[in-house]
Amino acid sequence: MKKILVPIILCLLIFPSVLALNLDIEKQSSNEVMIAELKNAVVFNLKITNLDASDSFQFYNSIGFEMLPTEKIFLSKGQTKDVQIKIFPIEGIKHRGFYTLRYFIQGQNPLDLEEEQLTFKIIDLKDAFEIGSGEVDPESNSIKIYVHNKVNFEFDEIKAEFNSAFFNFKRNFSLKANEKKEFSIQLNKEDFKKLMAGFYTLKAEIDVQDQKTEIEGIIKFIEKNVLTTTKKHYGFIINTQIIEKTNEGNVLVDSETVLKKNILSRLFTSFSPQPDIVERDGLTVYYTWSTKIKPGETLEIIVKTNWLLPLLVILFIIVIVVLTKQYSKTNLSLRKKVSFVKAKGGEFALKVSILVHAKKYVERVSIIDKLPMLVKIYERFGGEKPTRINEKNRRIEWTFEKLEEGETRMLSYIIYSKVGILGRFALPSATAVYEKDGKISETTSNRTFFIAEQRKGDIED
Repeated sequence: MKKILVPIILCLLIFPSVLALNLDIEKQSSNEVMIAELKNAVVFNLKITNLDASDSFQFYNSIGFEMLPTEKIFLSKGQTKDVQIKIFPIEGIKHRGFYTLRYFIQGQNPLDLEEEQLTFKIIDLKDAFEIGSGEVDPESNSIKIYVHNKVNFEFDEIKAEFNSAFFNFKRNFSLKANEKKEFSIQLNKEDFKKLMAGFYTLKAEIDVQDQKTEIEGIIKFIEKNVLTTTKKHYGFIINTQIIEKTNEGNVLVDSETVLKKNILSRLFTSFSPQPDIVERDGLTVYYTWSTKIKPGETLEIIVKTNWLLPLLVILFIIVIVVLTKQYSKTNLSLRKKVSFVKAKGGEFALKVSILVHAKKYVERVSIIDKLPMLVKIYERFGGEKPTRINEKNRRIEWTFEKLEEGETRMLSYIIYSKVGILGRFALPSATAVYEKDGKISETTSNRTFFIAEQRKGDIED
């Protein structure tokens, strides 16, 4: 008996295919994936046809992966059945990439075996997604971003937070296998007005079943050269001109500003900032500012021309000319001055002098001067004696029949007061009445002032 069993066992070991099952297995699914962090089961859809006698079949592997179904599947001869195989990950599996699992199908007879294999991909959660966006224009009000599920796995709930230099955005959503979803985000231009054109990182924090991962994409900020210029003018006497240049694009902009002034206005003009180049061409002076303006920055040039000083000079010249002309029209001029004299009794005394100058020939000339209150006139005169002294009306008068052209007379008298006078002492103007070419004219002198202090001394003649 033993001699018979030994050859049979040797045949079974050497020729196992003799006892192999006769099954036709067609794989219906594809691109199966296992995500390490989620520990999801990989699902395979198989179509199995039994080409041999009716039998019950069981699935298992020798590596340690848990497989479903665990119960036996009955197939009669020629019968076809769809079978879904699920494979669960081994705890702590480190392999990443494609993985081929060898498994067995066993009939009721333990010796009836068929070896098969299933290939799937093991990935990290971050490798399941791809994010990206459309281009950003400096004048854009919105942008579209997308999330692409790159694998054959359905995510029922995803919590995502997107961050970039242009926006921050949160959204909960789901993704079917290999699905791509787009989101439109409103932009605030103030958030990126100072950014240069180029490529910027788009980051996303993905939360699936309390497992978080970060992925990155790229946002292209396209180049746009937008330089706006505004000009303001105000003021007449102090004229102010303001030029503002704002870089509303996203590239560095070369700016050149040229202003011209004539040789007169340049003398009264100030600049902020100072120009880079000053050139003169004839009677015109050109001022040039050359600079580079960064995105979001504004260049402000302030030019002030102050016409106040030249206007004051011109006004002063006009006044001098008018007074000169007025003076030249006067046929007779009077100039009055006062000086302090010492009095014997210590009285306050002043010497009043009136210079009379005839510019033209004049006749019947009367020079009238008024005496201030509280003073008396000293009766002795050193020069021309007055024609009349009216103490009641406090008037003193000189008369001349005629004065030749260019003739000058000096009139003087002394006034005194026994009452002490302190402070500013004012004397009225003298008046001249004369006749020229049959017409009577009048002219007045200047007013005089004296700062009075009480002193003692003698009256000087």
